[in-house]
Amino acid sequence: MAFYSDVILPRLCDLAMRNKQLRPYRERVIGAAEGRVLEIGIGSGLNLPFYRPPVKEVLALEPAPKLIAMAWQAARDPAMPVNFVEASAEAIPLDDRSVDTVVTTWTLCSIPDAAMALTEMRRVLRSNGKLLFVEHGMAPDKNVRRWQDWLTPAWKCISGGCHLNRPISSMIEGAGFRIDRVETGYMPGPKAMAFMYEGSARRG
Repeated sequence: MAFYSDVILPRLCDLAMRNKQLRPYRERVIGAAEGRVLEIGIGSGLNLPFYRPPVKEVLALEPAPKLIAMAWQAARDPAMPVNFVEASAEAIPLDDRSVDTVVTTWTLCSIPDAAMALTEMRRVLRSNGKLLFVEHGMAPDKNVRRWQDWLTPAWKCISGGCHLNRPISSMIEGAGFRIDRVETGYMPGPKAMAFMYEGSARRG
């Protein structure tokens, strides 16, 4: 079980996130980041090549040592300092109001206590900072939501705790953020897994 959770599962998740259809989402979300950036769940570092000035530093938070080791391979640009933080999103080891941008890409679905993680993101974000996100989650269509609710218990067991049915916008607002912009819609693929939320938010 340890080999599966530490090695096999991260590689399966990494393969899924390499989907070429996700590249435009990455480009838009990462392209809006600036200043000192905290990325939640850096994984194997798939977002790192998309960071450009005005980003000055990337704090790459990831609880899985195996994934951090993989992400080192993507952190090769000397012009973009990347510092890895081996920690949980529910207890971010940074000072209050110490980052300019928080980034989450397909991460809130699998954090065990997503509400606590969002509260922590708000804590470390500066007053004029922003949360940038792209996540999959609860669909607006009743029939799709039924499938999401039915599939999620089994899906969590085989996908590292991923929930198909989390209401991303209301979760973000419930943590004290004010959403500035959110765009939603289905990307190609099974609808139960393909409803996307993309946008930005600030401290409420």
